[in-house]
Amino acid sequence: MSAQGGQPRKRLGELLVSTGALTAAQLEAALAEQKASGRVLGELLVEDGMISSQVLVRSLAECLGVRGCLLRHGLIDPSLLPLIGEEEAERLKVIPMFRVRDQLTVAMAEPQSIPTIDRLAHLTGCRVRPVLALEPNILEYIRKYAGGNVDVNEFLTSLADTDVEVIEREQDEGPKTNLDKMVQGSPIVNLVNVALLTSVREGASDIHIEPHAGGTRVRCRIDGKLRDLMSPPAGMHSAIVSRVKVIGLMDIAERRLPQEGRVKIVAEGREIDLRVSSMPTLMGEKLVIRILDKENLKVRLEDLGFRESALKTFTRILNQPHGLVLVTGPTGSGKTTTLYSALDLLRSPESNIVTVEDPVEYQLDLVNQTNVNEGIGLTFARVLRSTLRQDPDIIMIGEIRDHETARVAVQAALTGHMVLATLHTNDAPGAVARLLDMTIESYLLSSALSGSVGQRLARRVCESCSMRYHPSESVLADAGLSEVGSATFRKGTGCQACHNSGFKGRVGIYEVMEVTPPVRRVIHTGAPTHEIRRVLGSEGYVPMRDEGVRLAQDGHTSLEEVLRVTKSDDVEDVPDAPAGRIAA
Repeated sequence: MSAQGGQPRKRLGELLVSTGALTAAQLEAALAEQKASGRVLGELLVEDGMISSQVLVRSLAECLGVRGCLLRHGLIDPSLLPLIGEEEAERLKVIPMFRVRDQLTVAMAEPQSIPTIDRLAHLTGCRVRPVLALEPNILEYIRKYAGGNVDVNEFLTSLADTDVEVIEREQDEGPKTNLDKMVQGSPIVNLVNVALLTSVREGASDIHIEPHAGGTRVRCRIDGKLRDLMSPPAGMHSAIVSRVKVIGLMDIAERRLPQEGRVKIVAEGREIDLRVSSMPTLMGEKLVIRILDKENLKVRLEDLGFRESALKTFTRILNQPHGLVLVTGPTGSGKTTTLYSALDLLRSPESNIVTVEDPVEYQLDLVNQTNVNEGIGLTFARVLRSTLRQDPDIIMIGEIRDHETARVAVQAALTGHMVLATLHTNDAPGAVARLLDMTIESYLLSSALSGSVGQRLARRVCESCSMRYHPSESVLADAGLSEVGSATFRKGTGCQACHNSGFKGRVGIYEVMEVTPPVRRVIHTGAPTHEIRRVLGSEGYVPMRDEGVRLAQDGHTSLEEVLRVTKSDDVEDVPDAPAGRIAA
């Protein structure tokens, strides 16, 4: 087969090698196995775990010059299968996906087969738009959707799992509208249940329900990345939003203003807290549901990903009798989890621990937790001042947001309390500049601050499809690895277990700044961040990127993932600051 312009297309094996999905040695071994077994090369590569189904579809599609996809719920309209019939669909190895006017998009194992396309056009009376899909994938969905006329509502109802129960309700659920009628006795409840259950099972942190011109898009965030979950048909969006608002105790009649709600459900046999946020958009209301699953909470510091030296330093900081300990990083980097892990280490019957959070995400035994409510004037600073009259030993502050909260936290640390808090900065040394910007005097900060932690979350390499590889020279240079020798790293090729992403789960990358006497002196003088880094470097401080590179060398994540989530300028523009780079 020739490509446009007379250039022959690459064969599958050649394309996989040229794109880096396979090495030449792997291809040679696979071709030898194919010759001996008679198996199809693509199926052999997937079954042996050398490449993912997604990579195979993409490469085959490029070889054939067609579009390709992996089939999933939401891409297929189950009511179209009777146009072809179950037996004929299995014989032709095709399944209709969706129809736009008189054009029918069909997933086909052989999209270049003209006789098959002509047969489909005759059966359906539509112009056929072929899309490549793998034969096992097609047969799987033919079996799922077989059985006569399949109504969308009937299909959604069949997906229902009764193991979702709202267990926190109040008598006054707000004003009712006629939208309630759309969710009572309809498959909307089942659709929302399926979205919740699937997201909980996959370990998602958030669910996004978004309106668009064609209907609704439902996505979930897994390991920090959004993935498509389902695409309900047009006309369901208002009912879906209404259902979620009802269980979240929100006003379903108010669509012009943002709202927040919360609910506790039972799913998979355990209690899970949901935080619901609504936002009006041009196309309708968008909802985001935060999933707080205690089963995913790791409260042991050893389980978070601290390297041994960093863990020892952080533990030493926490074991001091008093002082301010800060955990820094961007939103979604796991700061609150790190604070909970620190509290788990410190809590005991002999200590009075009080937390001030917005909101309380997880409940811990032996810890007194308070929710901030700024709507009634219950701010961080106000709760903190009251907390100091509660004879606390340890205080945890969900976030230092303003000058008043920062000043109370510093004063508490100076008066004999251990204070733990989060702060939005890029790295651990940057916490000093942030507090100085909040007009905290340098002499007070130098006395109060015991240490800070900077962190990011990197995706873990999937154990089911991991393989060793050699990063490119540019990636190695960006990582500061000038002497690589025979060192190799690990990455995932993509498989069903990791949704073809190559990653499953996340691991923390941590840098720990301990305020030693030399560091305390430079903080006292109000020195800039690069000067603090210079002093830290002379005491063995390891920057965040270098910590991440070491995690990649240990095989926990890929080097490219480390470069993605960490700062590219750990030493900023100061030439004399120690880079701390590592030779593999």
